[in-house]
Amino acid sequence: MSEPIEIRQGGADDIPAVLALFDGAVEWLVSQGRTGQWGTKPWSENPKAVALVEKYLTTGEPWIAEIGGEVAGTVTLTDGPGGDIIPAADEPERYIHLLAADHRRHAGRGVGRALLAHAVEETRRQGVRLLRVDCYRGEDRALVAYYESNGFTATEPFTGPDGSWPGQVLAQHV
Repeated sequence: MSEPIEIRQGGADDIPAVLALFDGAVEWLVSQGRTGQWGTKPWSENPKAVALVEKYLTTGEPWIAEIGGEVAGTVTLTDGPGGDIIPAADEPERYIHLLAADHRRHAGRGVGRALLAHAVEETRRQGVRLLRVDCYRGEDRALVAYYESNGFTATEPFTGPDGSWPGQVLAQHV
């Protein structure tokens, strides 16, 4: 029997592990020929990406999934989308940032789904009814479909600041 996924509160000490997760995710996406989402450069070599991880792990509510004591995934919740592209909701919300799972060592284990289920539970526990996330919409909408398979509904599409990055906001009432 395989070891269970355990989810614990994260923090600043997890920044290197979260950057490693995103480095692995970029490597996996590149191996699939999917460079539109995050490009080809490891997050740990991108100062903006490092600053983003540091910001969310120190000001948000980070969660770390572990399997056998090894970091297998992460998600961070905040009170809103942050930034200027996506407006805040007109009701209290929790917003998902930095969802990633280790595709190399824990593929097929349901780490992402477990983290999303945990985000739903935390949102409910905090007395908030709206949980939102944004993601890369891409050519085939695969990531949008993934979130939809986890109970989210696509709401509004958007494009990144330079107009070339197609994104999608999704929402779930919990």
